[in-house]
Amino acid sequence: MPVSIDMTGKKGVVFGVANQRSIAWVISQRLAEAGAELAFTYQTERLRAPVEKLTSQLGTSTLFECDATDEEQVKAVYDKIASDWGSLDFIVHSVAYAERDDLGGPFSDVSLQGFRTALEASAYTLVPIARYGAPLMAESGGSIIAMTFDASVKVYPGYNIMGTAKAALENEVRQLAAEFGPSGVRVNAISAGPLPTLAARSIPGFNDMRRAHQERSPLKRPITHDEVANTALFLLSDLSTGTTGAIIPVDAGYGIMAL
Repeated sequence: MPVSIDMTGKKGVVFGVANQRSIAWVISQRLAEAGAELAFTYQTERLRAPVEKLTSQLGTSTLFECDATDEEQVKAVYDKIASDWGSLDFIVHSVAYAERDDLGGPFSDVSLQGFRTALEASAYTLVPIARYGAPLMAESGGSIIAMTFDASVKVYPGYNIMGTAKAALENEVRQLAAEFGPSGVRVNAISAGPLPTLAARSIPGFNDMRRAHQERSPLKRPITHDEVANTALFLLSDLSTGTTGAIIPVDAGYGIMAL
């Protein structure tokens, strides 16, 4: 479905494209269709090829190696963007990771290292990504979005430590929105319903989550990647200049239901 938002002349960087099922990839496609110029990161040289293959479909070769848990690598990405582009209009944070052993089973079994890994990768990474990126937006303002999930406020058996990480991420969104708001930089998050990504398949009970969302949501259907991408396009565009610090649900209404 065509979306008539014009991003011509806008430049942004996307952290988190891994494969064609990535939410970040569908968001990137929608941004490119709207005319935006994009840069992408890949975590290690081993992962460069699949990301490059995807992004080449958009006619871009702007790729940066960046492990988002390494602040020096994050800073290096922005240093290069500052040199090449001079300024930045938007940032997409779609980075999350937890050890497989910490998904499923009793939550109290999570190890200290597992806790640190999930919180660092899935939540803390937004902090340096915003810290070094926001100054490139300072003159004209800009928009940063992150991806979250309803498990930040409710218990989803199997999601475990990732729910804790998403709760931290959402608090960061509010903190960063307050900090960077005077510079015109907006920070928001999209709370998407369960989508069939490769990462989601590793979550025990994922199919049960998706079935429950379909059965109990007011719209009585699962959401789609395109619906999340359309919301991202709105939040990254000048149509949302009055919105910051918000957690926008794209969940077919599931979050409003008690039973």
